[in-house]
Amino acid sequence: MFLPTTRAEMEQRGWDQLDVILVAGDAYIDSPFIGVAVVGHVLADVGYRVGIIAQPDIQSPGDITRLGEPALFWGVSGGSIDSMVANYTALGKPRRSDDYTPGGRNTRRPDRAAIVYTNLIKRYFKGTPASPAAPIVLGGVEASLRRVAHYDAWDDGLRRSILLDAKADYLIYGMAERTIVEFADALRFEEDPRRLRSLCYVDQTPQKGYIELPAYGEVVEDKRAFIDMFHTFYRNNDPRSARGLTQRYANRYLIHNPPAPYLSQNELDEVYALDYEGRAHPIYDDKGAIKALDTIQFAVNTHRGCYGECNFCAIAVHEGRTVRWRSPASIEREARQLTHRPGFKGIIQDVSAPTVNMYGFECRKKLREGACNDRRCIYPDVCPSLPVDHGHHQQLLKRLRKLPGVRKVFVSSGLRHDLVLEDEEHGPAYLRDVVAHHVSGQMKVAPEHSQDRVLKAMGKPGSDAILAFRTRFFEATDRAGLDQFLTYYFIAAHPGCTEADMRRLRAFAVRKLGLRPEQVQIFTPTPSTYASLMYYTEMDPFTYEPVFVEKTFKGKRRQKRILTG
Repeated sequence: MFLPTTRAEMEQRGWDQLDVILVAGDAYIDSPFIGVAVVGHVLADVGYRVGIIAQPDIQSPGDITRLGEPALFWGVSGGSIDSMVANYTALGKPRRSDDYTPGGRNTRRPDRAAIVYTNLIKRYFKGTPASPAAPIVLGGVEASLRRVAHYDAWDDGLRRSILLDAKADYLIYGMAERTIVEFADALRFEEDPRRLRSLCYVDQTPQKGYIELPAYGEVVEDKRAFIDMFHTFYRNNDPRSARGLTQRYANRYLIHNPPAPYLSQNELDEVYALDYEGRAHPIYDDKGAIKALDTIQFAVNTHRGCYGECNFCAIAVHEGRTVRWRSPASIEREARQLTHRPGFKGIIQDVSAPTVNMYGFECRKKLREGACNDRRCIYPDVCPSLPVDHGHHQQLLKRLRKLPGVRKVFVSSGLRHDLVLEDEEHGPAYLRDVVAHHVSGQMKVAPEHSQDRVLKAMGKPGSDAILAFRTRFFEATDRAGLDQFLTYYFIAAHPGCTEADMRRLRAFAVRKLGLRPEQVQIFTPTPSTYASLMYYTEMDPFTYEPVFVEKTFKGKRRQKRILTG
């Protein structure tokens, strides 16, 4: 069931006021792939009256005031993508298209959306001393990755926590299902929500017992202090081991509570069993297609988190370094529901996750004690404590392709090729199954580069792994009697990469992979990643040694053209 978006929809439910209003930078797609929809349904499931204002007009009060003021709080999200990443290319050019906007034109999402939406709410809902305005809570990717002092490529400098810049009341980071319900309960029963995990707020004094990060003024002046700050922040993101953090901004302090425990498998199953429509709200029927639906409408999300920890990726900071997966029964139940939706043609477009083949196994020590701070799970090689086992995912895919009404089940998300090679027991059979049944002509892999020095800066395995995987892929393809190929993703102008490195990558691609690359993206420094830390400081954050960084648009374009020819 859709959550109400208009006063008329509220009245149909007999509601004169909502408890919570969620404001988002995306169009309202009622899908478990969309964070705002998930948070809305989780709150509604426990009895809260929730409405959504999607992509409000920021030039007038019409949209932001149409549902009135919530009894408990406003929830503000920039959308499924950081608004600056959504609005600008790696070369700083405005993007013309937006996959999350009806009609596809990028005209509805403002720059720094979370800040703009917060100010929009404050403009029209001011409150009084006798009747204070409802508090505003930031959430979603944009807030989560900007919750402490961070490098911003569009300002080319350090910005404060987005909580201070937006002047919101609270920020909830990460996957927020548990905390958002606890937060609503605290407000409902007039309790202090500041004790909650995964919550940030601003106070006049630091929190006793918390780790004090270098102050904002200090990290602006000293790049090594910023590196040290980021290390401490990154290492305190695991619910099992993290401590609370605090950071001074002039005469105020950001209080960063430890992260909330991850949902159990039963709790995760319950989230995905909620009553999602799986489509865009009917208000968009005459406004054009929403391209994001092409990839999520008939897809199933299987797990969360990623222990790949690529230096250019923010998933570890937002979703966590521990993989949590749904039960096969939960996934199968959702897949059965897809077969009854209008427009389903027998194809499950993707059985997806941040890294598709991390389903079903995790380090037991990590589950007990939290992620290690002195090594990574699969870089520079796979840790012996990680029980790599593709058998679980193989069996899941087998169950899905046997469902009545299902003709094909595709695996379109990225596959970690080095994990397949590591699994001597199940890897070969798993790859044969995927190639024979779950590839729609091409399989996506992401070696990203070929040169060891650049791969080290990325936190990616050496080029031998992709060559070995390529051999096995084509052996499996020939065995299945199919004409399929690999699509390789590469990054140009990553910190540590020179034009000479790109020429060597081109030679590697032509001679070893037999192609002229087309899937090449220019590195974008996104908030709260180690690669962005390298980009800003021009240092290796683990050794403090200098790192070459291409910062000119001309040089970045040239690196890409070297590879694409």
